[in-house]
Amino acid sequence: MKFSESLLQATLVKRYKRFLADIELESGEVITIHCPNTGSMRRCGTQGSPVWISRSDNPKRKYPHTWELVRVEGGHLACINTHRANALVKEAILAGDIKALCGYGSVRAEVPYGEERSRIDFLLDAHKQLPQCYVEVKSVTLGMEGGRGLFPDAVTTRGAKHLRELMAVKEKGARAVLFFCALNSGIESVEPADEIDPEYGQLLRESVKCGVEVMAYASEISPDAINLTHAIPVIL
Repeated sequence: MKFSESLLQATLVKRYKRFLADIELESGEVITIHCPNTGSMRRCGTQGSPVWISRSDNPKRKYPHTWELVRVEGGHLACINTHRANALVKEAILAGDIKALCGYGSVRAEVPYGEERSRIDFLLDAHKQLPQCYVEVKSVTLGMEGGRGLFPDAVTTRGAKHLRELMAVKEKGARAVLFFCALNSGIESVEPADEIDPEYGQLLRESVKCGVEVMAYASEISPDAINLTHAIPVIL
């Protein structure tokens, strides 16, 4: 996935109110930008870190710039724009790059489903041999030593709801997939962040026992493009 235009490099001053951040441009000007990430962004929001931002020409936007990338410990790049994860996964599915999800004739996004009124990121259908496949995508940016990627980076009631929904559709005979999209170039494996949200970790392990498929892919990140590269282990 290539960025539609070149990203601007800047320096992070601070992030606040969840959806806002102040950054300093190379000219020395400090501006406020949109932060498209609802998580805690642990280890991704250090003051003084190099960041890369995109700009929208939409005149209705109060803050035309969007935070996209940040350089984290180890010199790696992390994409904090969680909306990019779904775009990357869809691109990879359509290109046939994710073998476990190949062979489906229909890929629909944001389809309502479940008893808890959720929307599945992708509903795959029209496979010659396999049943419908519900794919829930999670962006992983919290990187630790040894290439470990942890999810979530904050307590997530929404993530727990999605796991319950996936278990329910699996019980009804469909495929249910939890897809971890590692948006930190230093991540080489993914595991539940038990110290941050032990209930999520317990529910994740329960969902796997119920037949929910869990997979993760690494990514290659630059200010020009982001691409999923290969499957990496999910350690439970």
